[in-house]
Amino acid sequence: MLETSARLLRLLSLLQLHRDWTGPALAERLGVSTRTIRTDMERLRTLGYPVHATPGVAGGYRLGAGSALPPLLLDDDEAVAVAVGLATAANGAVTGIEETSVRALVKLQQVLPARLRHRVAALTSATVHAPDIGRATVDAAVLTAVAAAIRAGERLRFDYEAHAGAPSRREVEPHRLVHWRGRWYLFAWDPDRDDWRTFRVDRIVPKTPNGARFSPRPVSEADIAERVRRGVGAATWRYRATVRMAAPAAEMRAKLPPAVAVEPDGPDHCVVQVGSDSPRLLAFYLGSADVDFEVLDGPELAEHLLAIAERFRRAADSE
Repeated sequence: MLETSARLLRLLSLLQLHRDWTGPALAERLGVSTRTIRTDMERLRTLGYPVHATPGVAGGYRLGAGSALPPLLLDDDEAVAVAVGLATAANGAVTGIEETSVRALVKLQQVLPARLRHRVAALTSATVHAPDIGRATVDAAVLTAVAAAIRAGERLRFDYEAHAGAPSRREVEPHRLVHWRGRWYLFAWDPDRDDWRTFRVDRIVPKTPNGARFSPRPVSEADIAERVRRGVGAATWRYRATVRMAAPAAEMRAKLPPAVAVEPDGPDHCVVQVGSDSPRLLAFYLGSADVDFEVLDGPELAEHLLAIAERFRRAADSE
């Protein structure tokens, strides 16, 4: 009986490792006959594991999703990762899962071997969670609704409050959820604007049912991350300016924040679209680049630069 139980655990671990297994492949890995594999599969089904079988030469076994959650087998690294993730979620920015995360963490710690409990304890004791005062939290139901629309490939309909407070109703093709700097963002294709858009999830109020199905547009994860960084920064700008810099585009991209759009203008110059909450910060960003520049558009920036120049001239003349 002990040998059978150990074999069932090994079989379950293999089923969780890969999506599909043939009977002969499992029999070879476990050193038993294919008949024994069929018997063990029935035992797993009796225990509540939804094992699907496909007959034929190309058939095999697959562990599916059932109506209830059966026990899971995790290796050492997976168990530590789950435990640390639960501890982080208990202090996270998703409303409504803190208490649930703590309960799940307690259950996991009760069954962790001593060597793994020490690893988890070392990580958690060495970590300090500094609360983000004023950070907007996300409703877990909203987050899962958005994720479900992404997985189903269905258009997401929602009410949205923009940064300036203006309400709107949107219908987009949701592509990815992005967690950046303590906030959740939805990266989606907006058919009305014929372009990619980034939305803060804490400002989304989903509407049901979802819209029509769509075919996801090709875009790399690296491109998504870059677009979100740029979009989030640009969305909060109160003042904007277009400036021609006396430096190659590659050099300026390395010096300026990710939200700044940099376009080449010949081999030795580039044009940048900059913005900030004040002309003073705009002047600071451009001045810290230590490159000659010309203001093409941005009267507030030009006016502030003249004021700074006069102040510096007076400081130089006072010596």
